[in-house]
Amino acid sequence: HNSIEQAASDLGAWLSWARRCRLEPFKKLAATLKERFDAVVRGMVDHRSNAFVEAMNGLLQQAKRAARGFRTSQNFIAIAYLRMSKLKHLPASPFAPAMPQ
Repeated sequence: HNSIEQAASDLGAWLSWARRCRLEPFKKLAATLKERFDAVVRGMVDHRSNAFVEAMNGLLQQAKRAARGFRTSQNFIAIAYLRMSKLKHLPASPFAPAMPQ
């Protein structure tokens, strides 16, 4: 929506339905959204999504797989920072072959 009034109206209609729904998860979701009503409406108007968070989660999952075998959570955190920071000027890996084969 481009209109705050329209977004608020549509969200209010959905919340009304969800509160009357027989499914408890929908009732719980409706209560949560009602607590954060203004923020949800702003998100609808600004066309926000969780794509950035999902992309970061994918990078963290890669770091978790790469850190498997390390002994401490500190090593996982270090790998996560290195992967997610997207540093460009890191030294070459000492395990990489010196000359292409």
